[in-house]
Amino acid sequence: MTTDHWSPLLDIPPFPAERYAITAARLGAILHTRNDIAIVQAEAVVALEAAATSIIRPGMKAINIVTSPYGSWFGNWMRLSGGEVIDVTASPARAIELDAVAETIETHPDATVLSLVHAESASGIGNPLAEIIHLARKRGLLTIVDAVASIGGHHLDVDTLGIDIAVIGPQKALAGPAGLSALSISPAAWDLIGRPGGPRNSILSLSDLKPWIDGGYGAPAGTAVPLEWHALHAALDRLEREGLDGVIARHQLAACATRAGLTAMGVSCWTDDRTNSNLVTTTELPPDIPVEVLLAEAIRLGQPLAAGVGPGAERLIRFTHTGQQARFDTVMALISTYGRSLEGLGHDVDIGSACSAVLDCYAA
Repeated sequence: MTTDHWSPLLDIPPFPAERYAITAARLGAILHTRNDIAIVQAEAVVALEAAATSIIRPGMKAINIVTSPYGSWFGNWMRLSGGEVIDVTASPARAIELDAVAETIETHPDATVLSLVHAESASGIGNPLAEIIHLARKRGLLTIVDAVASIGGHHLDVDTLGIDIAVIGPQKALAGPAGLSALSISPAAWDLIGRPGGPRNSILSLSDLKPWIDGGYGAPAGTAVPLEWHALHAALDRLEREGLDGVIARHQLAACATRAGLTAMGVSCWTDDRTNSNLVTTTELPPDIPVEVLLAEAIRLGQPLAAGVGPGAERLIRFTHTGQQARFDTVMALISTYGRSLEGLGHDVDIGSACSAVLDCYAA
């Protein structure tokens, strides 16, 4: 049977075996680390669960910072592996308070691991990563950081900070595919991972990836996913042409312009400058407007907005300026759409001043 149908998504050429090691080196450069890079052929949630289940053994105590559903999931994965997990939970949809972390570390000197999310796409908050890692290192805690929503949008220097495991996905600020994820793993982390009792012969087993890494990254175990590997390389090519610092600066500018636009409109941002994410800006919807009504109005105007996710974020509206959306036209569209939506629902806002504030940020 023959067909003349052609699609660029079908019959993908194999990914060259020699480029797996190159891919790992490029990801290591983005993370500013000389630690091993383990690449998982799955979305980042799988890599996060693999980190939790590969590190924790029955009876180990872990301190887990919870600022979104992702932190809750991570704590539950560690519990399923037999760990005693002490959750340090922030106020709903807010960044964690450093004093709460310090107090918990002080109260549990027998803890082995500390885990946290760097930046939250669910609520637009950013946690004080450097300060938390400093507290953890002083007590000898092994650190696990979910950097999926921060890599490429925030500065992240794994080796300088001393992060033992950083988990990333290329689908957000790096504007790449969602079907691959990666972890940087320190020697101390490998020591814990290599102890008896961890998962083996499983996609959740980081131990299973160690021979692949030590052998120089030949063909990965299992069937390779060439479309995802080629797409990741294309995304890294684009990132390297712009430069990592340029990508981060573009996200910082988009966040600054969005916050300036909302403020000039007469709307309060959910976070302050100390606790905001560069990838997502949020504001709380006026109490008289149902979330679904506002979102429907935005769709009618042709620029969809999104609601927050998780406890405390139900009435947050998210302005997503992530990846290739971290640019002037997207920010202007988001701000003007929100203003017009509020105006159409009976709220008096200053759309002109909001747009001027965005322009001023980009003209500076």
